[in-house]
Amino acid sequence: MYNHPYYYYPVPMPIPVHPYVPSQDMRQQVNAQQIMQRIRSEHSNLYSQLQQAGMNRQIADYAFFFIVNYTINQANPNQSAAQVYQQFQRQVPWFTLLFTQLNVPRNVMDRVLTRVIEITLEIIREGAPGPDGDWQGWESLGGVLTSAPAVSSWQNNRLDVFARGTDNALYHIWWDGNRWSGWESLGGVLTSPPAAVSWGPNRIDVFVRGTDNALYHKWWDGARWSEWESLGGVLTSGPAASSRRNNQIDVFVRGTGNRLYKRTWNGSRWEEWEDLGGTLTSEPAAVSWGPNRIDVFARGQNNNLIHRWWNGRTWSEWENLGGTLTSAPAVSSRRPNRLEVFARGTGNRLYRREWNGTRWGGWQNIGGSLTSAPAAVSWGPNRTDVFARGVNQDLIHLWQGR
Repeated sequence: MYNHPYYYYPVPMPIPVHPYVPSQDMRQQVNAQQIMQRIRSEHSNLYSQLQQAGMNRQIADYAFFFIVNYTINQANPNQSAAQVYQQFQRQVPWFTLLFTQLNVPRNVMDRVLTRVIEITLEIIREGAPGPDGDWQGWESLGGVLTSAPAVSSWQNNRLDVFARGTDNALYHIWWDGNRWSGWESLGGVLTSPPAAVSWGPNRIDVFVRGTDNALYHKWWDGARWSEWESLGGVLTSGPAASSRRNNQIDVFVRGTGNRLYKRTWNGSRWEEWEDLGGTLTSEPAAVSWGPNRIDVFARGQNNNLIHRWWNGRTWSEWENLGGTLTSAPAVSSRRPNRLEVFARGTGNRLYRREWNGTRWGGWQNIGGSLTSAPAAVSWGPNRTDVFARGVNQDLIHLWQGR
């Protein structure tokens, strides 16, 4: 691959001041170097596109840094990346000459620089780490997992994690507020990752796919584990489970035709399966943040995140939340009308997207090296715990908050 030698360019003329000036708080939240580090580590394909067009990587880095600075200091973060790029071209017309001199095709320049602006705007909108601090971990909790884990919490500072082991049985490890237990086997023969949910203190319900592709259920009643029961169905994925209120459970699976199916325990009996449609390419994920609310997520046909929700009366249509998922998603909720969605993305890293009660934020790269889909739970308004299988097939754990 041929790269032009490094050229020295004169110091550019100052950029005309745009009437929009970001707030001082926003300036403190992000800076160009932080964004450049993200672009260099997470978006190397942008450099590759320019190098393939004949631009030296150092010049590409200069160009990216320049447009990141512009976006931070001169752009309105409520505008789209395309709008900011058009404004940039009007205000800094000489910048295009840099690419013209190196014979970079205009369509390549437009595509790459618009994407740099888009990434910058996403990071600006994410802002600085919140009062709960940065993510802590990863820590290894051992074990030899042959599936993604599942996690539930039945009280503050309590975590119960489940996974399939090397003998295809269900295994369980828990945090009691002070320490992690050892692993225990709960038996069964699993053909999928498990799902877990708690609808009250000292209650855990676990669901799996069995050898006949039916849904199986086991629960902890505060004193002992039940035997396995079959709930039927024809599953083409592992299940997901959520609880809207005490003694109520909604279980979701991908069934025939790659459609989403739901079965509900209404407090006295299991209702029949309900077809909720869609085209899923992964296990679903589900969470409830109130007595009449359910949010369900999955990977769609384009490896994107898709979302459907129940508002207490009707189901929404599926919406596309973008991204490039390499696993099923996971979802947790810290408080009413708040959602955190996690998935394994490119490079096997953990990515997060948040609904803040008003809008969806951009994707955030949390890092790590995952060999499974993640699992997530929140046991309080300021705490989220995420689990996955690591490169050594062990259980790994990351958390934020207190």
